[in-house]
Amino acid sequence: IELKSGILNIFLRTGIVFTQVDLWSGLSYCDGKWNEVTVNKEGSVISATMNELREQALEPRVQQLKVNSPVYIGGIPPEIHSFYRELGLEQGFGGCMKDVKFTRGAVVNLASVSSSAVRVNLDGCLSTDSAVNCRGNDSILVYRGKEQSVYESALQPFTEYLYRVVALNEGGSVSSVWTHARTRESVPQNVPTPSRVHSINGYSIEVTWDKPAGVIGVIEKYILKAYEADGPTVPITSAELADAGMLTGVLTGLHPFTNYAVTLTACTLAGCTESLHALNISTPQEAPEDVQSPTAISFPTFLLMSWSPPKTPNGIITQYTLYMNGIPIYSGNGTKYVVKDLAVFTPHQFLLTACTLAGCTNSSQVTLFTAQLPPSHVDAPVLTVLDSRTIYVQWKEPVEVNGILDRYIIYMATNEQNFTKWNVIYNSTELFLDFTIPQLFPGTEYLIKLAACTGGGCSISEASAAITDESTPEGVPAPKAQSYASDSFNISWTKPEYPNGMITSYGLYMDGVLLQNSSQLSCYAYGLAPWSLHSFRVQACTAKGCALGPLVEARTMEAPPEGMVDVFTTVGGSKEVQLKWLAPNKPNGKLTYTVLVSGLFYADQ
Repeated sequence: IELKSGILNIFLRTGIVFTQVDLWSGLSYCDGKWNEVTVNKEGSVISATMNELREQALEPRVQQLKVNSPVYIGGIPPEIHSFYRELGLEQGFGGCMKDVKFTRGAVVNLASVSSSAVRVNLDGCLSTDSAVNCRGNDSILVYRGKEQSVYESALQPFTEYLYRVVALNEGGSVSSVWTHARTRESVPQNVPTPSRVHSINGYSIEVTWDKPAGVIGVIEKYILKAYEADGPTVPITSAELADAGMLTGVLTGLHPFTNYAVTLTACTLAGCTESLHALNISTPQEAPEDVQSPTAISFPTFLLMSWSPPKTPNGIITQYTLYMNGIPIYSGNGTKYVVKDLAVFTPHQFLLTACTLAGCTNSSQVTLFTAQLPPSHVDAPVLTVLDSRTIYVQWKEPVEVNGILDRYIIYMATNEQNFTKWNVIYNSTELFLDFTIPQLFPGTEYLIKLAACTGGGCSISEASAAITDESTPEGVPAPKAQSYASDSFNISWTKPEYPNGMITSYGLYMDGVLLQNSSQLSCYAYGLAPWSLHSFRVQACTAKGCALGPLVEARTMEAPPEGMVDVFTTVGGSKEVQLKWLAPNKPNGKLTYTVLVSGLFYADQ
């Protein structure tokens, strides 16, 4: 159905049959009053009526009309234009409609039954002065001249105007058909503050407002905005409501227990206007969010628990409840609690509940351990002597570890240091239960202790003793021979650098002959000639054999010479005598000679 240039056109297509009915009414409808239009189909007769005018057409081939698609009033959407190419499809209807009804039906309330509306004001006619500039005889001259276009200004916003062009010459005039145009809307003015705001929950509110007064045009949409009170000028959240017929909307995305200022924005195609003032509201409390799991400082038999407030409390926290292994152990407003009388290094499941007046929220469950202690007892290691330089050490894991076993440490001391200095010879996190100690000294007693360590410290076992197999001594020292008389020596020596076992005897050789064989570290040799040269060597023996030390030489002290000194003289002239003599039979030392002369000596004058 189209109303164009004073003609009401009805187009009906059923199957392949197309029927058209044209009712000419001129501009009689442009009188500012309501006009009633009826379109009827009874059998093969299609009729159209406008006020007192009526027109009909007979089409025997027309089929029964069944409507199973949407009914478009005032125009059709652009996406289905291609299905109705036989229609002019000019600009949609501009005007007002009311009391729309179908056969055997009640009057349709378009505002309630329509599924969508585009640039439609569903609240009634905006103006009743449509008779102005409508009737041809009442038209106003807009332009006179020879140009083929004209620009008209100072028109009313969102108002429909009818235009036609009259071409004149000396022979007469000819007129175009009436064509209509509507001016665009204006930006809304005086948008009211929302009249009522109601909290649905802590995250959303329902806002109600009154329709803006004096809006010239069709309101395309409303926008609700929420600002934090005393906060930034950027809205926290907003909601666009495309159904301009609704005066109530829901605004979501808010934060519980927060003060907001809510504004209303009304939009036409020309632009949007926000209300100058806002309506304040406080959202209610909700259950907390992001409740943090409790943490603890661990001790061997107790846990010092603590927790932080929820990242998003959503209100005032009224109570915390701490659960251990599913059982509540604390309720209150504090953020610390000591859990006592726990076993060493024992896991416990903890969960924290935080509550506001609106509800409670649990944290994620966390497993916390009490602290470790050193093992309760460590057995002494078992020692096996493999040879003269190797000991094999074995041990057992402690029965009560009191934590996570971290490492084993082996300490060793020897009798050479009187077992006072303990050296670490093994320290490993590889939790093996044995270790071989190499490069030891033969025939040496060793004390060995084992330490087992956890994160709480170390426990040390009692010492185990082992003696490596003996071997021949090494590093036998040179003897020290000292003579305090011309016929004797005092000879002494020290233990070998490496005895390699128990020294059973020391042998002293003088001039290659065994002089003494005992456990003593000294010897007295006498009956020797004065200033006589002798060689000495020490031999040290274990059960496995003997070893000789280096050879040293020494002399006895000197003694007075024994025997006569025979002197021989030879006269060399009137003034000199040559003396010769023979050494004593027993010099008893390193000799020096002194010549004594008596008598007169010659002297030059």
